[in-house]
Amino acid sequence: MTADVTPSTLASIAESSTHLPFDDTADFDDVAAGFIATRGNRQITAADGRVVWDLDAYAFLDEPCPPTAHPSLWRQGQLLKVDGLFEVVPGIYQVRGFDLSNITFVESDNGVIVIDPLISVETAAAALELYRSERGDRPVTGMIYTHSHIDHFGGVLGVMTTEDATSGRIPVIAPEGFMEHAISENIYAGPAMARRASYMYGAALTKGPDGQIGVGLGQTVSTGQTTLIEPTVTIATTGEELTVDGVRLIFQLTPGAEAPSEMNFYFPDFKALCAAENASHTLHNIVTLRGAQVRDARAWSAYLTETIALWGEDLDVVFASHHWPTWGRERAVAYLEAQRDVYAYLHDQTLRLMNQGLTGPEIADAIEIPPALEATWSVHGYYGSVSHNVKGIYQRYLGWYDGNPSNLWKHAPEEAAVRYVAAMGGLDGAMAVARQGFDDGDYRWAVEVLNHIIFSGLADDAARQLQASALEQLGFGAENGTWRAEFLTAAQELRSGIVGTPTSAGGAGMLGALSVEQILSAIAIRIDGPKAWDLHLLISFEITDEQTYYNAELRNGAFIHQRADSPLPGATVLRLSRPTLISLLTQQLDLEAALADGSLVIDGDAGVLVSLVGCTSPHDPDFAIVTP
Repeated sequence: MTADVTPSTLASIAESSTHLPFDDTADFDDVAAGFIATRGNRQITAADGRVVWDLDAYAFLDEPCPPTAHPSLWRQGQLLKVDGLFEVVPGIYQVRGFDLSNITFVESDNGVIVIDPLISVETAAAALELYRSERGDRPVTGMIYTHSHIDHFGGVLGVMTTEDATSGRIPVIAPEGFMEHAISENIYAGPAMARRASYMYGAALTKGPDGQIGVGLGQTVSTGQTTLIEPTVTIATTGEELTVDGVRLIFQLTPGAEAPSEMNFYFPDFKALCAAENASHTLHNIVTLRGAQVRDARAWSAYLTETIALWGEDLDVVFASHHWPTWGRERAVAYLEAQRDVYAYLHDQTLRLMNQGLTGPEIADAIEIPPALEATWSVHGYYGSVSHNVKGIYQRYLGWYDGNPSNLWKHAPEEAAVRYVAAMGGLDGAMAVARQGFDDGDYRWAVEVLNHIIFSGLADDAARQLQASALEQLGFGAENGTWRAEFLTAAQELRSGIVGTPTSAGGAGMLGALSVEQILSAIAIRIDGPKAWDLHLLISFEITDEQTYYNAELRNGAFIHQRADSPLPGATVLRLSRPTLISLLTQQLDLEAALADGSLVIDGDAGVLVSLVGCTSPHDPDFAIVTP
């Protein structure tokens, strides 16, 4: 990757940095407070020796900010590079810098309660090992998932076993709706989201001053084994209280804020609030660049108002599942208020301008943040941005359509591109327009024109190189870590080819936690509709290890299924266990071997199963994004 920075980019960075509060260095004190120890080697490896986490790769952040990075994002990366075991208050400890998220350990009567076991088994195990090396070999006596995103549960098998949960030895506590939303995001939409996440987190970029320098919420995502243990205790109401191995907790449900299923909770004996991911040292996402259900900015703000009302008079510290704590009642409340205010402001101003007739992109370019919030580091857009959050709020209320009929039935990108390039005088004319945009420092226009050239099918290497250079300048000038990663990953793919999907949420450790209903829903998503139009199949699944039936019918290309007391009349009955059904879903089931050893028994027409498997299609983890 070239490190050339144009004068236009340098000017843009300088202008956007003019009013940043660099004299406010409190975050550097807070991020170091309570430090106990860290590992000598900041690389964490899998059993096969593969590196799944590498904080050593960010050593360059110790240097002054280079011209290839926004100084605000560079500052955030410096803060997030601080790693190790930290004391929040006596009895509550966090390991930070071992993954995108934090893992928290709350010491209990007979061991330790774990909050949010990171993304990967390997990073979670390393964090627990560090904690135990300093605080003693305490057994895990409780597990809390704050919410349904994978960086808050994926490493669970690194600190406990499934049998620990099913036996009742370790309660696994989560908010209502956790499993539904964990599965819908990571399995149903997982393949598309994982591919897009490779852009959002810049997982394939080289770490360095002209590459990936962090994504604002954490440095990047770990790439180890992801797992899931189903919760055994569900929190259903705000105000609900539990005592887990002698530790008192009071819960606040916050569904629809940062996640569809999420909760804050308070430790009255410690006067400590866990804000989950509802309050972080960044402006968060209303809709993520990787894709997600649009979040409710209005509800998010209201929940934080409720949080302050519930515990603001008593708390001594706020900590969360990302970043560093904030100590002292006044500072903690001010931190929560700033987070609350920014979501309320973005929501209300988007609605105000929307009701004046502005569209999402128009509002994004017009909206201004109040000076007091602009001077507050914790609400700067390192992970979410004002621009794409405003568009998300607009989308939540009015959807993708902006009301202009000329945008109602537009040509698909490749068809539109052919017409745009022709209108600009063919390839040479379009390239001249793009080069002029680049030379003028109007990189947003240059990438738009070049995108049409590339999708027209007429692009040569010069067009791809110019598009990469324009995207690179946008990346260098971005304060937002995910925008930088998006722009630079696109530039890399244009120059070197598709990087693929470095991470996957749908591994065996996740699939093993699926219910039968969720497995069948995942099969339905894989049905190739046109191929199945003329098929009519009746199948009953007898799940031997759960002693239940699920009846399914494939008709009109739709796979409909429901739990039942008995098989459908005339249906082919497949008698198998839930793990065998998972093998069928993942197309890893050897039918002949399964029939021979009895793990699959078919009563009826075996051709029905062959037909079902034959009309499923695999997901593509490497689909193109910046090229047709």
